[in-house]
Amino acid sequence: MTTTPAPAPGAPHRLDPTGGCPHAANAKLLAEGAVAAVTLPGDVAGMAVLGHDALREFLAHPDVAKNAAHFTALQEGRIPDGWPLRTFATVQGMTTADDDDHKRLRGLAGKGFTPRRVEALRPRVEALTAELLDDLAAAFEAGDGVADLRRHFALPLPMGVICELLGVDPEHHEKLHHLSNQVVSTDIAPADAMAANKELVATLAGVVAARTAQPGEDLTSTLIAAREADGDRLSQLELIGTLLLMIVAGHETTLNLITNAVRALCAHRDQLELVRSGAASWADVVEETLRWDAPVSFFPFRYPKRDLEIGGTVIPQGTPVLAGYSAAGRDTAAHGEDADVFDVTRPGRARHLSLGHGAHFCLGAPLARMEATVALERLFTRFPDLDLAVTEAELPRHASFVGNSVHKLPVRIRPRA
Repeated sequence: MTTTPAPAPGAPHRLDPTGGCPHAANAKLLAEGAVAAVTLPGDVAGMAVLGHDALREFLAHPDVAKNAAHFTALQEGRIPDGWPLRTFATVQGMTTADDDDHKRLRGLAGKGFTPRRVEALRPRVEALTAELLDDLAAAFEAGDGVADLRRHFALPLPMGVICELLGVDPEHHEKLHHLSNQVVSTDIAPADAMAANKELVATLAGVVAARTAQPGEDLTSTLIAAREADGDRLSQLELIGTLLLMIVAGHETTLNLITNAVRALCAHRDQLELVRSGAASWADVVEETLRWDAPVSFFPFRYPKRDLEIGGTVIPQGTPVLAGYSAAGRDTAAHGEDADVFDVTRPGRARHLSLGHGAHFCLGAPLARMEATVALERLFTRFPDLDLAVTEAELPRHASFVGNSVHKLPVRIRPRA
């Protein structure tokens, strides 16, 4: 005998476009089920998969698409151009491609993220980390022992690395961060969202023009060569879309990861001591941070190609679905009753899904892990007394339910009196 699964109980959860810490709301939603109906900005109906096991199944399900051709409301013209999440659905690249198109685009971009290429970047990551720690020391001196770690260290490290990998000149770094931050914002006016997207595309088109005129050893030049050798392998829109995705994902995720790890270690000095004593490693810190405070909270979008039962709830065909990484990381069903505890010695912490799962697993995961491990080890070696300069409650959160972190991270280098 078969039964029809029940719909998600209660009214849809209205996601706060201004962001904020997601964990309390996630816990309430998980108490009701692994899948929740949500209301997206603009009163667009969607769903979020929150439970670890349900999310793992959903991310790898053969009847779940990434291409917005399966997004019913978009195809019916009910999603305006200025919708803050529209870029996530419409940008042409790996994250919105399926099947052969996805394999083609991932194969081209993946040349920059092979294990050999990532390991070859380690000396540059270490050198850049050392330079930025000198800059941070100068900022501490200028600020009477207090500086914004995010601005002076956590941001320029991954931005510098991904831009060097792509052959993007330093003059563009600050603008690209500002624009990508607007692209991932869920609390942005329609006109501002459209303007930011237009300016970001124009900036990246300029990068493509520069690398076309003067090719280098960078990944952008490699992609341009593939486009020119065989236009069917990579269109101009796909090239721009690929660069956009790699710029945004290639620095925002690692930026949040480093920021969240520093916050966690400052709030849990006993865990920091475990690393210093050798009872845990810096790689353990990175994995536990990814689980406990995922750098991405809700990632848009996937679309069921048919009505699909996940975690006991039916997700209707064509619904825009968010991957609830921050919720899955603290799912007690997967991580135990103490899932909300930061523990760098936790068994099985590598089971987290914070970098994705299945065919769309984060292409830059090895690079993000390496950057964060180097950054944290060198930071706390250089500044062993590093601590937050304000309380956790005083830290300004991202204006987004996509990115999960704080906008500023004031830290001090002297113990509190």
